[in-house]
Amino acid sequence: MAQNRWLLGCGLLIAGTVAMIALAFVVVNMALNGDRPSLAGLGGRVGLVEIVGEISDSEPVVEQLDRLERDSSVRAVVLRLDSPGGGVAASQEMYEAVRKIREDGKPVVASLAGVAASGAFYVACAADSIVSNPGTLTGSIGVIMSFPNTEELFRKVGVRLEVVKTGKFKDVGSIWRPMTEEERKLLQDVLTNVYDQFVDAIVEGRSLNREDILPYADGRVFTGDQALDYGFVDRLGDLDDAINMAAKLGGIHGKPSIVRKERRRGSLLDLLDEKLNLVGAAAGLSSKGPRLEYRLR
Repeated sequence: MAQNRWLLGCGLLIAGTVAMIALAFVVVNMALNGDRPSLAGLGGRVGLVEIVGEISDSEPVVEQLDRLERDSSVRAVVLRLDSPGGGVAASQEMYEAVRKIREDGKPVVASLAGVAASGAFYVACAADSIVSNPGTLTGSIGVIMSFPNTEELFRKVGVRLEVVKTGKFKDVGSIWRPMTEEERKLLQDVLTNVYDQFVDAIVEGRSLNREDILPYADGRVFTGDQALDYGFVDRLGDLDDAINMAAKLGGIHGKPSIVRKERRRGSLLDLLDEKLNLVGAAAGLSSKGPRLEYRLR
């Protein structure tokens, strides 16, 4: 009898140890993935994804959205956007990732912070609903491509570039010479096509008529208050309002639990690199050459 009790005690001890190890593994795994573990609201949580600064690399945001889509405890998602926009392809990949979550049955609410313009607004249009602060700077619906002409500068310092190419458009956008009218028309046609993709995304995401969008789709910016009048946002409010709306749409009762990725503290080099990229973008310089941008300038 005593031996049976001893075996039972050992079994309980082993089971408890295994459970503790499993719990620790879950907590550590969540921490490594950048999620804040929370024991509150396990019946339903709201995922919070922040899109801050220039949109250049979609992968981190898409990975967060994919993880939230697979997490059965997450009932809804909030996108917090504080960005002037950025690369066309990156904005489109984020848009599609948001659409994928919606198709999976999880509601998505976009929360517009200080600036949510151009590519950031493009991404927001994939959400079920958009909540904006009255003073948010948004809009800037359009496409831009810019690059400098350094021909005179290099001529003064005695530098000349020799180019061998297989087609007359192969070096279109070269910083070493002026653009020809034929090249300008070619690039304008490209920008018009990408602009139409932007307008189509708004038509689809906001359920608006194209004719209602075009008067405001000339690159102009407007406030969140104006955006409400134009039909580009659904209501005015802050981040808490967006979270509460998402929780309600997701069927969560009471104060929702939030799961979000911890922000990595950037180093001095990261800050310097970011500032240099901003200066380069303002000057039309890019290490990847000319690129299409849904970006506020």
